[in-house]
Amino acid sequence: MASTTLEKNVLDVLFERRATKQYDPEAEISREELNELLQAMGQAPSAWNLQHWKFLAFHNPESQERLLPIAYNQQQITDASAVIAVLGDLRANENVDAVFDPAVEEGAMSEEIKQALNGQIQGAYENEQFARDAAFSNASLAAMQFMIAAKAKGWDTCPIGGFSDAGLVEEFEISDRYVPVMLITVGKAAKEPRKSGRMSIDDLVEYV
Repeated sequence: MASTTLEKNVLDVLFERRATKQYDPEAEISREELNELLQAMGQAPSAWNLQHWKFLAFHNPESQERLLPIAYNQQQITDASAVIAVLGDLRANENVDAVFDPAVEEGAMSEEIKQALNGQIQGAYENEQFARDAAFSNASLAAMQFMIAAKAKGWDTCPIGGFSDAGLVEEFEISDRYVPVMLITVGKAAKEPRKSGRMSIDDLVEYV
């Protein structure tokens, strides 16, 4: 069966995306367009739809300068049009009412099902390791969705794990509810990003 135009476009974006580390410092992204990308980011899937994330948007020279030493003085932090700090929610179980009550009110979910799901969630969150793992895995889904959306809109990105978690928490007074997962720079590439090699899919897949 022939691929649809949508399928081709999505695949093009996935294969064309590259980690960009050198940005045009003159390129600006509007608050409206950045919000559009953040909206797409928030549409990512998550376990129980608890949306285990919070985003800090650095969208001005002053805040990006404050972030620079925390990210070990990587020039992309200040040259990028914006930087997003992706935080994982360690207490996403507290989102149950906010997530499920609208569905109950609309008749899309019964109160009984909500309570059954709540029991599963609260039981799972008694395990601190589960909460931490869920924060990282689900927030990472949102991060990837942001990078795909950005590329689809003509913007370049780079996920950054090289930064001081403690420094970010202290400088920007982040609640202990959240754990830093990654930074993402977004902007216009100053030059063509280096293509990164990929291992053969045959070495990475085992059909069972």
